[in-house]
Amino acid sequence: MDKSQRPRTTYHTTLINEDGLIGHAYAVGADEIDVKINTTSNDHLGTNPEQLLGLALTTCFNATLEAIEKRDGYEHRTKVKADVDQAHDTHGFQFFVDVTVYIPTDEVDRQTAQAWFELAESRCPVSKLVSGSNNVTFTLVDHWED
Repeated sequence: MDKSQRPRTTYHTTLINEDGLIGHAYAVGADEIDVKINTTSNDHLGTNPEQLLGLALTTCFNATLEAIEKRDGYEHRTKVKADVDQAHDTHGFQFFVDVTVYIPTDEVDRQTAQAWFELAESRCPVSKLVSGSNNVTFTLVDHWED
């Protein structure tokens, strides 16, 4: 979609990576951050695209669930986990992301939990971004395991 056809944005940030996999990436402007970036193949400190993707997805999805809980008069108790794997592809690499969502059944019944799960999946901007990929799964579970 051309920028001129997009709806009015509610937030904008600019992120820059000039170093590739080893170095840093940063956001400019009012929300300025600087993040150490590192490849998964060495033991130096820093994050990587797999972790950033997982953090973006889990944070956005759980924040969406939190808004749903608040709307319905519940305390925030949901949890979201993403397992991110990198594998070889025909042309380089690909990611596989398995998202696990826990909504306590002592908070709401299973039918309500399923409705919240489906609503969050349809509202979370990061979920919408990856929803067409066969490499991403979302699963609602009854028990949380770290």
